[in-house]
Amino acid sequence: MTPKAAQMPVLEAVPLQKNPVRQSLLGLSPVALEDIVFSSGLPKFRARQLWRWVWRHGLTNFDEMSDLGKTVRVQFSEMFHADRPAVSRRLKSTDGTIKWLLRFPDGDEAETVYIPEKERGTLCISSQIGCTLTCSFCHTGTQKLVRNLSTAEICGQIMLAMDELGEWPAGKPNRRLTNIVLMGMGEPLFNYENVAAAMRIIMSGEGVGLSKRRITLSTSGVVPEINRAGEELGVNLAISLHAVRDELRDELVPINRKYQLAELIDACRNYPGLSNARRITWEYVMLDGVNDSDEDCRKLLALIKGIPSKINLIPFNSWPGSPYKCSSPERIEAFSRKLLKAGYASPIRTPRGVDIMAACGQLKSASERRRRQKRGVAGQI
Repeated sequence: MTPKAAQMPVLEAVPLQKNPVRQSLLGLSPVALEDIVFSSGLPKFRARQLWRWVWRHGLTNFDEMSDLGKTVRVQFSEMFHADRPAVSRRLKSTDGTIKWLLRFPDGDEAETVYIPEKERGTLCISSQIGCTLTCSFCHTGTQKLVRNLSTAEICGQIMLAMDELGEWPAGKPNRRLTNIVLMGMGEPLFNYENVAAAMRIIMSGEGVGLSKRRITLSTSGVVPEINRAGEELGVNLAISLHAVRDELRDELVPINRKYQLAELIDACRNYPGLSNARRITWEYVMLDGVNDSDEDCRKLLALIKGIPSKINLIPFNSWPGSPYKCSSPERIEAFSRKLLKAGYASPIRTPRGVDIMAACGQLKSASERRRRQKRGVAGQI
């Protein structure tokens, strides 16, 4: 080897493809990212560097990744992106609640809501565009399912919220975003693979590092997947219950026709890791004259007996065309007192973001109406 050749640097690069399709980093596990980086001709430690910049520091610009050489940064910029969903509309309530209507590259939209509280901040994320469950009291349930959200699209909701809330670097003290709930649009357990992959990424200690104790998955009762979620993810479980009799729940939550209450309660009773420190949360929307009687309360207590539980009583948020009314404040208070007397925490959920229509499904519905109106105008031209 000549002295001149010995001085030439070794470049960590391979010939770039023409017009490569860039892959979202937000949907890749650490192992998957390592495999892609290694197969491109780079050492695996480059994947770990890239992962930390994206998930620990929230960077989207490869030029800012200071411990990567210029050639590597160029190569990564040709291979990957860390783009967030586009924001179609952002609304902020007088109580601090923020709601984003997010648009994905194919034009489909979903919603994400941040709810600030005194000692925590909760992000409510969506798992599907639309919903298949057709729960009769739920506005989102009136919207047909369009498709599942991808792992990257689920993670993208969290990344966008962290950008706005100034949460980088991840894991810093006094986080504003402390909890995630899968209670937005869709049924998470009907999109389990993508939801599970997204939550594993968010829980990674090398990235956002959010504890599984601070993630709650809410399901209407997809019984076969409940135990799997507990064993594989270990996150908190919330059940959209809303009725304590099969004939009523068949109407309010139609999935009950497939998985009835006895089967659902049995799955919850055997949820992995269940304890007094890790309780099932039962979501119970209060519907006037439908499910709010003293008898309903007694049956609820009998149904969950022996299960470490918390009951969230949810005042019904009315929407145009709904056949239901919210129970009176007095009735909700009486229901709550009976649950408390029996030894169960039963907070009455305070409506948040009322002035920006932050109840599930409302903002998305407004966007759909606008699109229908536009199509109608276009059809007349």
